[in-house]
Amino acid sequence: MRDQPVDVEVSDSQTVFRGKVWDVQRETFTLPEAQRPMVRDFVRHTGAVAIAALDAHDRIFLMRQYRHPIRTRDWEIPAGLLDVDGEDPAAAARRELAEEADLRAADWHVLADYVSSPGGMDETLRIYLARELSEVPDAERFARADEESGIEPRWTPLAEAREAVIAGGIGNATTQLAVLHACAARERGWEDLRPADAPWPAREHLRGR
Repeated sequence: MRDQPVDVEVSDSQTVFRGKVWDVQRETFTLPEAQRPMVRDFVRHTGAVAIAALDAHDRIFLMRQYRHPIRTRDWEIPAGLLDVDGEDPAAAARRELAEEADLRAADWHVLADYVSSPGGMDETLRIYLARELSEVPDAERFARADEESGIEPRWTPLAEAREAVIAGGIGNATTQLAVLHACAARERGWEDLRPADAPWPAREHLRGR
């Protein structure tokens, strides 16, 4: 079972709102099964990466951070936008792990790929599994500001994180996926993980428009 990329006939495409981070696009397109052209507005997203960092004791690095749209300090894993021109996603993940968690990893794999809200935005997000961790030296650490200055870190056993997800204590979708995928991968003995440079079909399809 696999998602099917589709190249549709787009007769009109215009940016109707330009934001600080994301724009809103309006497109008119035609599907063979539809009786007339359709118009849809959606958020044009840069894409993102996130990192499930696991230590030698199978604890996952979580951090509580304020998110203004939901007025909540939610539990997240390190993550960031793919907004640096020409930066490889795996390189972006290494950068975000160092900036948000003060960590480096010697072992990297792809844990999961997903599209965040396909009815309203074109965001593609890749979650990496990072292991064999070490701390970034104090002199090389990133100076965090704004919301990131209030990050509260916590090393959490995978079993505890999974229970928090199931109980509804963790609402962040990326964190939920990371925890559940990490638990499933551990049950499989970490044997079928994709390499860090594995193809990313959904992102490649959208960037090729």
